[in-house]
Parts: sequence; C-alpha cells; structure tokens
Amino acid sequence: MTGGETLVEAALRVLNTPDPVEKAKLGDQIANNWLQGLILDSYTPSQPDFMVPDRPARLTNVKLVSPSLMPKLGKAGSLQSRQAIVHSLVHTESWAIDLSWDIIARFGKQESMPREFFDDFVRVAQDEGRHFTLLAARLEELGSHYGALPAHDGLWDSAVATSKDLFARLAVEHCVHEARGLDVLPTTISRFRNGGDNQTAELLEKVIYPEEITHCAAGVKWFKYLCSRSCGGEESDVEVINKFHEVVRSHFRGPLKPPFNESARRAAGFGPQWYEPLAVKDFTQ
Repeated sequence: MTGGETLVEAALRVLNTPDPVEKAKLGDQIANNWLQGLILDSYTPSQPDFMVPDRPARLTNVKLVSPSLMPKLGKAGSLQSRQAIVHSLVHTESWAIDLSWDIIARFGKQESMPREFFDDFVRVAQDEGRHFTLLAARLEELGSHYGALPAHDGLWDSAVATSKDLFARLAVEHCVHEARGLDVLPTTISRFRNGGDNQTAELLEKVIYPEEITHCAAGVKWFKYLCSRSCGGEESDVEVINKFHEVVRSHFRGPLKPPFNESARRAAGFGPQWYEPLAVKDFTQ
C-alpha cells in the first residue's frame, strides 16, 4: 500500500471511497502511515497533476435537501431532537473528512506547500475521521443511524466555490466555517446536558471541541503563511487581516453571525479584529 504511493495519491483514494465508514478507516490508516514515515513523499514534482474530483464519492443513502428546507433540530430536550442534532454533526464530520483530504490533494502540489502543511492537514483529517466514527456510534446508541434523516451539503457547496483559490479555501472553510462550529458547540453541549444526555455532552466537550480549535488554528496558520510567502515575508498583521477580510467578502455570502466564542477563537489565533468587521451588513461585492 505504501510502496511508491505519495500522500496526494493516497488522499485521492480517500476522496474516491464512497462509504463514510470506510473513508474514515482508510483516512486513519493513511494518516498513521504518513506520520510514521511509511509514506515518504507528499507528491512527485515531475509527475503530471492528478484529477481531483469536483465532488468526492458518496453513498446515496442520505437524503439531501436545500438548507432552507431542513427541519428544525430542536434543543435536545427530546430523544428525537438529540438524534437530529447528532445526525447533523455526523453529516458535517463526513464532509470534514473529505475537505481535509481535498485540500491536500487539490492544493498541496499545486501551491508547492511545505511538508508541515501536509502534516497539519493529515492530523486534521485523522481527527475528523475519528469524530465521525465516534458520533456515528453515538447516533446508533441513541437508536438512529446515519442516513435516517435528511441533510444538506452547504459545506461542500462552499468547497466548490473555493476550489480554485487556496486563500479562499483556507479563509472560508478552515477559518469561517470551523470557527462557526466553535461558536455553536458550547450551546449544543449545554443543551445535551440540560436534556439529560451527559454522554453526548462529554464526547462533544472533551474530545471534539478542543480538537476543533486546533483545526481552526491550522486554517489561520496557513492563511498567514500564504500571505507572508506572497509578499516575501514582509506583510504585517494588519495587512494579513485586511487580506482575510477581502477574501471572505469575495467568497462568503453575507455577514458573519454573532455571538462569537471569543476565547476559543483566540486560542486558535483568531482575534476579534479578524472577524468582528465581517459581522456587519456592508458587503457590496
């Protein structure tokens, strides 16, 4: 399996695996091989670029609807609501696996990114696969399963919209969307506790929440790196933040939604000056 395969080739195998359970297992195996040095090269510079799918392989057992047609999830006060919330989280994590491997396959070679970039997003991908597996198991413990309820693919829609621009991909998917998850998770955790489901609350609070902070941090880190590289290392913090505002306004529809989880965002290297100016309705582009 490891032989002469590069990490980009391995990432494509994950993207072309339709079953999310198998996708998570394969991603975990590839991540371990990479981090243990069993996969030697991120990519082969002399090799022609591989075709990265516009949409990763997916099973058809999840009914997809428009985000506007999604039923309300509720506040975890009933079993039905708890099932709906966990199902939504499982679906999000299934896409997060693909997003993490996609940024490796789509942009790693194209943008000549350093090895540390691959290390970081392999770790993110491995985390997302573990989150999917744990949440899918918890959903079954709650008497449901992935595919039992409708879902939407808004997360991948924005991946398609940022598929030509690594600045945009990092800003929108790995900063804006990841940080939004940090904003809402504490409320979600409280709702599960209030509903008497401490097991789900513990999983979210002790495993998923702290790891999602590191995922947002990876987005911020590599956005800063791109800014620095594009300006020969001369760009100031103010210029980086201005670039972030420009990219988000060009690729993200509408203002960001408060309230913001300032402590978690700050832990990810994402201070208020990055996002508060984007929370006003003054988008003209």
